[in-house]
Amino acid sequence: MKINIIWLFAIAGLPGLLTAGQNGWEPVLDKIETPWASEVNPKNVLSEYPRPAMVREEWKNLNGLWNYSITSAGAENPGEYEGKILVPFPAESGLSGVCEHPGLERCLWYERTFEVPKKWDVQNQRILLHFGAVDWHAQVWVNGRFAGEHKGGFDPFTFDITDFLSGGGSEKIVVKVWDPTDQGSQARGKQVTEPGGIYYTPVTGIWQTVWLESVPSSFIESLKLTPDIDTGQLAISVEASELNNNVIKADVYMDGQWLSSAAVAAQSGDMKIFSVSVPKMRLWRIDDPFLYDLKITLRKDGNIVDKVSSYFGMREVGMKRDEDGFMRLTLNKEPIFQYGVLDQGWWPDGLYTAPTDEALKYDIEVLQSMGFNMLRKHVKIEPARYYYHCDRMGMLVWQDMPNANPDGELRVGSGDSEDAVRDDASAAQFETELKAMVDNYYNYPSIAAWVLFNEGWGQYQTESMTEWLENYDPTRICNAVSGWADRGVGDVYDIHVYPGPGIESDPDRAAVLGEFGGLGWPVPGHLWRDKKNWGYRNFSSQQELWERYRSLMDDTWGLKGQGLAAAIYTQTTDVEGEVNGLLTYDRKVIKLDPEKMTKLHQRFYEPAGPSVTIMKDSEERRQLWKYSRSSEHEGWHKPDFDDRSWSSGEAPFIERENTYIPKGTTWEEGNLRLRRTFNLEEVPSDLRMKVFYNVGQADVFINGIKVKQLRGRCKRHYQHIAVPEAVGALREGENIVAVQCSAPDRRAAFDLGLYYVANEK
Repeated sequence: MKINIIWLFAIAGLPGLLTAGQNGWEPVLDKIETPWASEVNPKNVLSEYPRPAMVREEWKNLNGLWNYSITSAGAENPGEYEGKILVPFPAESGLSGVCEHPGLERCLWYERTFEVPKKWDVQNQRILLHFGAVDWHAQVWVNGRFAGEHKGGFDPFTFDITDFLSGGGSEKIVVKVWDPTDQGSQARGKQVTEPGGIYYTPVTGIWQTVWLESVPSSFIESLKLTPDIDTGQLAISVEASELNNNVIKADVYMDGQWLSSAAVAAQSGDMKIFSVSVPKMRLWRIDDPFLYDLKITLRKDGNIVDKVSSYFGMREVGMKRDEDGFMRLTLNKEPIFQYGVLDQGWWPDGLYTAPTDEALKYDIEVLQSMGFNMLRKHVKIEPARYYYHCDRMGMLVWQDMPNANPDGELRVGSGDSEDAVRDDASAAQFETELKAMVDNYYNYPSIAAWVLFNEGWGQYQTESMTEWLENYDPTRICNAVSGWADRGVGDVYDIHVYPGPGIESDPDRAAVLGEFGGLGWPVPGHLWRDKKNWGYRNFSSQQELWERYRSLMDDTWGLKGQGLAAAIYTQTTDVEGEVNGLLTYDRKVIKLDPEKMTKLHQRFYEPAGPSVTIMKDSEERRQLWKYSRSSEHEGWHKPDFDDRSWSSGEAPFIERENTYIPKGTTWEEGNLRLRRTFNLEEVPSDLRMKVFYNVGQADVFINGIKVKQLRGRCKRHYQHIAVPEAVGALREGENIVAVQCSAPDRRAAFDLGLYYVANEK
């Protein structure tokens, strides 16, 4: 298999960086970088309109070179500035030109001047200053006057700075940022002051676009768009300022042609809700992500006062029970298996910030080329344009709420029965940011699910928080807890198993494998660091990686017949020392062939036959085995061996009580031999194991033929393994399973069941 190496813009982009030093700014790219790094030009950085769901014509981009300084946290002003920083790249990133972490005891200052475009009517309009995102606590001054502050590292915020402007000539903005990173209880994703393992370099300061917008005194502030595919209507909520005998009108366009319109009188108040019909309704689907254009105008006495452009997709996400009784995820009322990738959204040169808009889009394009139809944006919220690209391309998104304290006092362990306790201030901040995430990204049709908590990181009041989220946005799937401390609420039962796969069931929720895989291949020449690179399983070549990925997909496909509704593979790209990506961190190597991946994934989207148990495991009801601790019985694994002198005991065989499996027969040390019979009326064409193990080694025999060797352990859940090579060992009538286990250093455990997937439907 040929390695796909993608070299982009390697020469065309060089002028952007070659002239950088003339501006007092130099990128610090002493590690690997993406092909788009050379495209970054301080005079034209991330120049695309930053709010595609509500567009105005009059705006000005303030990205580019700003002055910066790092001072003590208590400093009232920076005094002199140290140099130039390239906004919107965070201070720790190479593209910022700073590459320094301010930390808990210091703060980061920004300064720049700007001029209001001469064509803007400052006397009769309002000038808004927008920040896409600043991590974490931002205070803003305009011309020496305090404009406002904001806490939260992921949500956009705006200040009306009209009254602070000088009225002509140069205007000055100063921003002070303080970020506690992992020393606070705030939402921060995977940022830590000492990166390692699954945690990465911290991010401080401005990391999304900063921009100005000119609006009239009475203007449209926000839109909320809710499609209803049953009635062919779009419900529109418009929030506007200073309404007084206005009319709000909506016009829908399809392929550039006017389609329909509706209007509502806006006598007073700030919020108006009305609906517009969508005739000739064309649904938004992953294979046909059709988007309608929408024009909203605010009128007074027949004149247009304000206007914005938007878009929407007619789609509905939900769940329904299939004919076998399993809850399935749906898109437009049709079942859809969602197979996606855990997407961290990190960049070696920009950290949280993609170097260019093309780079931001590239990862989505690659995932689609591999046959994935969904991604889980992991404990990070992207710029709005990311979801705009997903909308246009037909990529479903499960959006995580960024977490807090993955290893602090707010951590909930996988077996803990009680949630963490937040103080009032911490809870209020988290809930403010959660609401902001839903409000700001509600209109993007690609977002199919909200993920409230991940692996117990900052998990508190799960039941009431889930109830709030389900009520606040009933149009999407609510994943209350992805992995670990499930509380029986939300729409899905989501577990994490590495490498997996595994499944847990709840009759009223969809079964989801929220994280699995993590197969690593450190590709020489494309590594963040020279050593200590890791995956959940590491391989030394592309061929080894492909063979293990292919077998993992076979294992996972078998769970569809047991109700698996979605699965999320870890992960899109390598990130720093974590090398389990499908792409290298620098995006220059696609590790596995997209065409072969697409063919491999296709059967996930096709009907699958039911799962048929032929030998029950002991997860729900303990099963009887014959066992011996002696190693002296010759031919013990063969069908004709007489095991009547062996002891009888119920599985699981375990050293001590285990939170995740029932208590069975005690197995403390040494070797253990097991035997059990099962009967077949006919030999199936498929065979699979459901197994829980913590062993030094376990050899599994069927009718005297060795069919599988296991080493290591499961964590929390049974794993499922396809063993097609064992089909030849089966026979009609009575069959014998025999297992020899050697105990590990501690916590020995073993249980086994067998099943097959019947012919596909």
